[in-house]
Amino acid sequence: MSEFTIGLAGLGAMFVLMILRTPVGMAMLVVGFFGVMILNGSRSANAVLLTETFSATSSYSLTVIPLFILMGNIASAAGFSSRLYEAAFAWVGRLRGGLASASIMGCAAFAAVSGSSVATAVTIGRVALPQMKRFGYSNALATGSIAAGGTLGFLIPPSTGFVIYAILTEQSIGQLFMAGILPGLLLTALFMATVTLIAWHDPSAGPRGAAVPLRERFKALALAFPLLLVIVVSIGGIYLGVFTPVEAAGVGAGLVILMALASGKLDRRSATRAVSDTVRTTAMLYLIIIGASVLNPFLALTHVPATLGEAMTSVGLGPYGVLFLILLTYVVLGMFMDGLAMLVVTTPIFFPIVMSLGFDPIWFGVIAVIVIEMGMITPPVGINVFVVKSVAKDVPMSTIFRGVLPFWFAMAACLLAIVLFPQIALLIPQAMFQ
Repeated sequence: MSEFTIGLAGLGAMFVLMILRTPVGMAMLVVGFFGVMILNGSRSANAVLLTETFSATSSYSLTVIPLFILMGNIASAAGFSSRLYEAAFAWVGRLRGGLASASIMGCAAFAAVSGSSVATAVTIGRVALPQMKRFGYSNALATGSIAAGGTLGFLIPPSTGFVIYAILTEQSIGQLFMAGILPGLLLTALFMATVTLIAWHDPSAGPRGAAVPLRERFKALALAFPLLLVIVVSIGGIYLGVFTPVEAAGVGAGLVILMALASGKLDRRSATRAVSDTVRTTAMLYLIIIGASVLNPFLALTHVPATLGEAMTSVGLGPYGVLFLILLTYVVLGMFMDGLAMLVVTTPIFFPIVMSLGFDPIWFGVIAVIVIEMGMITPPVGINVFVVKSVAKDVPMSTIFRGVLPFWFAMAACLLAIVLFPQIALLIPQAMFQ
């Protein structure tokens, strides 16, 4: 059996383990370890396991993950997320479809604190869905806007997806965070435009909310201002070079904790739950990174990435034709795999191909994250759809999937725009690091 055949067999075994509900990180670790053992012996496999595990977990850059997760969990536990939604509701809720647009704005703002798609969808969904139900919004628009808006947590910095991509490809976390800002704003605007089109086509789907006096609008904005200030300080600090991403995460988490304590809305029970959730999420992400670090040497030994790259480039489709095949593969995989799992499994395979074609690694990171976002609302898996279903228990899954379909096309439009105009993603990082 050739090394390439062993590599393909290993990838097949990994997918089987995932189907059998083995944790993603453990599936990659098992395949990587035993794959290296088959090719190079047990001593080499043990060496890879020890060195790669220590190297992955001792990375200073990874500190950004638990700090930003803690920041989002504390903000949610203290009720700051509801203030973001209420501020958006006060300003745009009176428009047709305004409550759904406010939900997307709330998702975008909370995404800049949490860095998690699931946390964003759950947190804003709990606040926004009862409001939209009270005003008579259609279930499809209400749940679809939350499920789609939640995906912004994977794109708008601080994004967990960008951190993992940076670790796997040895790229700058700071540049990736900056690269996600304009695409995140563009996608937010496209989501809101989608809501407007739906409400224009079917006014009963998104009735107008109650008008809020100007004084009350500014009051709602003032209540949300402290958390918005944390976002500006942490992300703006990275852009201005005042903080590294890790320092920005520490500053942001510290400010949110102080704000929560000062407001008196963080008791011992909610604080314990926030820290516990942070530890569990961090442990899961670290296991995924360890698994990917052990899998990568196995893939390198089998020459799977290089062989696939040669096969794709030899077809004669050109760089953008190969890129289209890669994106199409992501879309198909998104129907069956979780976003983080897809990122860590495919990056070691596709990244060398993309580099050989001359594409910018930061730009491809943004492209990969957006197409993975699309998988988060694509049936039959669509993890964000299941998350919203857990909040809106009375809404059928078919209705939620129908509701996210227009937003899926909005994401496709955003993806196309960034492929055609790479400066949407590269403008800020190039201006920052030149």
